[in-house]
Amino acid sequence: MAEIKTLPADSIQHFQEGVSLVLSKWWTLQMAVQNEWGGPHSHQKALDFYSQIFNFFHKPNRREPVYIDELEDLLEDGLDSFNTDAEDDVPEVADQLMAMYEECLVGNYQTIQKLKQTKPVTVPRVEQDASDSDEEADESMGNEEESNMTVDTTESLPSTNPTEIQKNNGIHQQMEEAEDGWVKVSRKSKGRNK
Repeated sequence: MAEIKTLPADSIQHFQEGVSLVLSKWWTLQMAVQNEWGGPHSHQKALDFYSQIFNFFHKPNRREPVYIDELEDLLEDGLDSFNTDAEDDVPEVADQLMAMYEECLVGNYQTIQKLKQTKPVTVPRVEQDASDSDEEADESMGNEEESNMTVDTTESLPSTNPTEIQKNNGIHQQMEEAEDGWVKVSRKSKGRNK
């Protein structure tokens, strides 16, 4: 049986800040929040999601260890609530959260300090075209076509650094640039099952 660990009292606030930093820098989640893919209260929904993640790790009367597969399921469920699917970057975010948790268990806050020094994520604002309302009506009847969305500017993407672009390729794989310079973004269908 795995050892059950809990955060020391002096690490709780640091870890809570770290969870917020990791999730606020998760491009896919921030894209969904910025564009209200979770509805008009997406910002509040994101704050609730941050709390769920923190509470997953910090349970005062924990009786079982923290497992990464359960964390990945929680992250995927959170994205589902924003009608967003990013299975490729969920393991990366889960690994980052788990590593930070392990560090905080021993009073190491280096990862959190590094996160504080990184630039905030900038996500583009997406405009839905008129055909989206027709497609959403089709989706409610069982049609699972992708939504047609365009991004306001390509300059607002997170990074132009070649290393960062390569790292973010998995995150941005659903985006494709059209001939006129606009970027198409596909969003998870509301009625689609995993």
